[in-house]
Amino acid sequence: MAEKSVPGAQSISRAARLLRLVTSAGDDGLAVAELARRAELTRPTAHRLLAALRHEGLVDQDERTSRWMPGPELYLMGTVAASRYDITAMARDIVRSLAVRTEESAFLSVRRGDETVCLLREEGSFPIRSFVLSEGIRFPLGVASAGLVMLAFLPPHDVDAYLERHPDLPERWGAAHGEPRLRARLAETKARGYAVNPGLIVEGSYGLGAAVFTREGHPQWALSLTGVEFRFGPDRLPELGRILLAHAHQLTTRVSATAR
Repeated sequence: MAEKSVPGAQSISRAARLLRLVTSAGDDGLAVAELARRAELTRPTAHRLLAALRHEGLVDQDERTSRWMPGPELYLMGTVAASRYDITAMARDIVRSLAVRTEESAFLSVRRGDETVCLLREEGSFPIRSFVLSEGIRFPLGVASAGLVMLAFLPPHDVDAYLERHPDLPERWGAAHGEPRLRARLAETKARGYAVNPGLIVEGSYGLGAAVFTREGHPQWALSLTGVEFRFGPDRLPELGRILLAHAHQLTTRVSATAR
């Protein structure tokens, strides 16, 4: 609605979509053709918007590869916004403790609109690892374990609205993300207290996720674990879940204590 009713909103929305795609690509960057495809824009439109963003310092283009990457102005903006939105400083030792206790890779993710963004990764000591997640990687809510547990603890009307906005989830992420099966996993997650992703993104790569709440009770962040399938068997899964929930509760308590 905003794109249609506010002058210039469509251009802003398209530019923001490109910024999210550029930042999610990290140091590798993305070519304009790929950015246009993912943003569902024509190549000339994508190039025009990227050129405008580069003029403002929000993106940059590698001279050698011609790929588009985050610009210096984004860093300056991020440092200002971090004081309000970033909890990585208070979470870092908790994420590290989670990795040490479980020997699996541990993560902190934040909710940004209808997506989750990975903020922190801490490697576990077990030599076989899953590399589904890293800093800056985005997933839709309900897909990875972090997004599944955040969606599960949203109010029911927010879940309904999210699923109405994203009927393409099964097309993009597989039949397991169709509404009936996703709703079943949401109910299981809420009853269990943490999410289980049994290799639905990458076969053989399992994930667990536990929500971290604001002082008002909103699931704004999540701690998660990923690893190979045999490390998440029924004999070990309950213990991993207990450890994960304890660390998520610890971080929620810190967030509540420092909230302004």
